[in-house]
Amino acid sequence: MHIGLIAGIGPAATDFYYRGLVDRHRAANIPLEVTLCHADVGEMGRNLAAGQAGKQAEIFARLVGRMKAAGAEAAAITSMGGHFCVRELEAIAPLPILNGLPAVAAAIAARKLKTVGVLGTRQVMGSELYGSVPSAELIAPDGPEFDLVADSYTAMAGIGRETDAQRQVFFAAGRKLVARGAEAIMLGGTDLFLAFVGQEPGFPLVDCADIHVDAIYEKSSA
Repeated sequence: MHIGLIAGIGPAATDFYYRGLVDRHRAANIPLEVTLCHADVGEMGRNLAAGQAGKQAEIFARLVGRMKAAGAEAAAITSMGGHFCVRELEAIAPLPILNGLPAVAAAIAARKLKTVGVLGTRQVMGSELYGSVPSAELIAPDGPEFDLVADSYTAMAGIGRETDAQRQVFFAAGRKLVARGAEAIMLGGTDLFLAFVGQEPGFPLVDCADIHVDAIYEKSSA
């Protein structure tokens, strides 16, 4: 299946999705058919902060239209943050949308996790991943640490590079969430892989982006 990827939000997240699909297809010796269209991370960030889900969905829908014209048969948003408007997008998109939220919910249910800590944008943490995980309680950093995690994540995602200081913010927040009862920590921001890849944070992870890439692969390899 020819897949369209809404890319650019942010650059490291796009690379994560693209490389993930390339690696999975190469390992299975299955050709990958994919078209990417670039969305502006700054524009999406402003719409996300303002709660303008409908406006952002319209922007994404135009990109999906371009991908359909290029031959894509389904499309995906390469960002957990970008899923804030996925329901609105599903209603107007000219192609089926490969929504990552149900895949994440299914993975958490399969692991029988009951309490999961969540790191990511303000909206992801504050909404408990948009209320999409009915089988588990999602808990976020509290107090000043909530803003520190959100600000560190936004700064990292915007440029696609992490700093040691940002990594320590995420690791410390994860440890505190485990102390509050979290059985695993959800990487609810796609770009969090930058801080966690090749590292041992000391707690189990639920990597939303990797789960979503698996779900896209299942469709694209069919």
